[in-house]
Amino acid sequence: MGTADNLQAFFTPESVAVVGASATPGKVGHTILSNMINAGFRGDLHPVNPRGGTILGLEAATSIADLPRGLDLAVIALPRQFVLETLRELAEHGTKSAIVITAGFKEVGKDGHDQEQAMADLCRKHGMALLGPNCLGMINTAAGVNASFAAGQPNAGSIAFFSQSGALCVAILDWALGTDIGFSKFVSLGNKAVMDDADMLRYLDRDPETSVVLGYIENVEHGEEFLKQAAITSRNKPVIMIKSGTTAAGAKAASSHTGAIAGSDQAYSAAFEKTGIIRARDVESLFNLAQAFSTQPLPKGPNLTIVTNSGGPGILCADAAEKSSLNVAPLSPRTIQRLQEFLPSHAAVYNPVDIIGDADAQRYRQALDIVAEDSMTHALLVLLTPTASVQIDETAEAVVRMAKKCGKPVFACFMGKTRVAGARRILREAGIPCYAFPEPAVRAIQTMYDYSLWKTRPAPSYASVKRDPERAAKVIHEHERRNEPEIVEFEAQEVLKAYGLPTPQTQLARSSDEAAQVAESIGYPVVLKIASPHISHKSDVGGVRVNLGDEAELREAFQDITARAQRMRPDAYIAGCLVQKMAPAGVKEVIIGFKRDKQFGPLLMFGLGGVYVEILKDIAFKLAPMSRQDAFEIVREIKSYMLLKGMKGEPPVNFTALEEIILTMSELARDFPQIWEAEFNPVLVNHEKAVVADVRMTLHLKD
Repeated sequence: MGTADNLQAFFTPESVAVVGASATPGKVGHTILSNMINAGFRGDLHPVNPRGGTILGLEAATSIADLPRGLDLAVIALPRQFVLETLRELAEHGTKSAIVITAGFKEVGKDGHDQEQAMADLCRKHGMALLGPNCLGMINTAAGVNASFAAGQPNAGSIAFFSQSGALCVAILDWALGTDIGFSKFVSLGNKAVMDDADMLRYLDRDPETSVVLGYIENVEHGEEFLKQAAITSRNKPVIMIKSGTTAAGAKAASSHTGAIAGSDQAYSAAFEKTGIIRARDVESLFNLAQAFSTQPLPKGPNLTIVTNSGGPGILCADAAEKSSLNVAPLSPRTIQRLQEFLPSHAAVYNPVDIIGDADAQRYRQALDIVAEDSMTHALLVLLTPTASVQIDETAEAVVRMAKKCGKPVFACFMGKTRVAGARRILREAGIPCYAFPEPAVRAIQTMYDYSLWKTRPAPSYASVKRDPERAAKVIHEHERRNEPEIVEFEAQEVLKAYGLPTPQTQLARSSDEAAQVAESIGYPVVLKIASPHISHKSDVGGVRVNLGDEAELREAFQDITARAQRMRPDAYIAGCLVQKMAPAGVKEVIIGFKRDKQFGPLLMFGLGGVYVEILKDIAFKLAPMSRQDAFEIVREIKSYMLLKGMKGEPPVNFTALEEIILTMSELARDFPQIWEAEFNPVLVNHEKAVVADVRMTLHLKD
């Protein structure tokens, strides 16, 4: 059996040993054993302590050899120097899975890293599932398992949570106990020596007790496997994650915390988008979304109906909805007529429905029943401010009754604190998410609607790009042979040709006479660019001249460019100049590139050129491989998309041509993993065509 096969034994063990169990309250080995007993574990529980005796009413084994063979799970709470040998004994004893609570491994330095690697190799050799080291442990409420040293027993529920941070687990457990949130599974991954995020997603995807998966991650070790499994799980149930280490300071903290090397934030955002993972902005949002997804059906459309007893909050809610993908759509004439029949004449009946401040529970009940029946209502948000006349608890009960029969997602926002506390409890116990303010409620509804759209997206269609990778490989292998990481434009032209990428007419000229002949053949005006394998940034040496209109200008520019380059870079080999057809007036410049992310592979970028990239950072990102839908979307995700679409009578650019270049770059990135980054900058595009006017590539050379 492999590691993955033993996940069932790990989560639902029938026999558990606590190695390092202690009779002393407060010690980790005592807390773990106590938690297992208090959780109501129904299997065989074996404390292990070299002194033997009785611990919490259970006879302790003095060594691993005294334990029954083939244990499902062993929890190790020993000093670091004893962990590896203990794991070896357990593996040879046929143990199927283990949790190493102990810290002090790869997060503290090389010696710890080496020990952790030896643990991982041992467990993989024996097919043992290993959680940790440096973790809090694992809880499975349905199986009565609390193999952790957390304080308190969480309530049962349908939310599964896994985290790379044990300390965060402790805080979230305490917070959840105070808000009556229940869990199906609760897992502290720690250093992820063997079991990682992908393993959690794989198991929880098939777990009948889990309807929503939550995760806190600092890094992903096996990006390709993570992407594959996340895409599968997200189709079946919502996966909501929070990613730390998104800033330079955060990435540094992540490295010292669990030895993680944080990847780029853009890559994680692209990975989450590609796989349907919902990204939470903070821990509060994580659990706001978890409550919503675990208790309410997905909206069947974008229309949000708002019922309120106060105009101001209703307007705030409508504003938030209009800024989202939701609609505050008009209600049907029949619904409006029914509302007018019993609401005061100065009430608003057109959505938001304002039943005004003196509304009692009966008025709320009538209004809610009517709007819930409207086919234009896809989701309902009930707002309440604690006015002097409102019946707060009774209104909450009316919301509960309506929600049970309407079959649509229902959310509440009971504003305030003290006076609405009882009503919030009523709603929470009935499974209706209740928020203190309108904006978080709208965000939760919007996220559910967006997820419903993602689930119904058709399977991606991937392009078939005509290419000759063997022709391109000759250029790349030659640079590897010469140990030169930069492939500059005049050498990269061959790669562009191998992949059928459109380029302006371009030819290398080794002298001004050759340049004049080339310019005559392709037609003026032309562009002249320095050609040197050692100069990647041509503008740094004044190595580009544009719009050269005749032979005299061309010859003068050739002499000036080559002389300047030799003077500024005497170490560089100057091959001559590239002569390139000048782009016609009216073209727009865009940049298409990729950088290889250590976790997830090629991260493609698209944006307008010039100031839009350099100053405004108006760039969209997606991970390879790029589907046709991905290419369509990335071009339209930049803020300056309308400039490409055409303004003031301008025709739109040829989007199809742009998308083909993007898809080709995606294939180039996948064909050659040794290309660390590449850039087509600029790509010139107008309403007729798009051409790659300049290119630069960087190889990752092996040491």
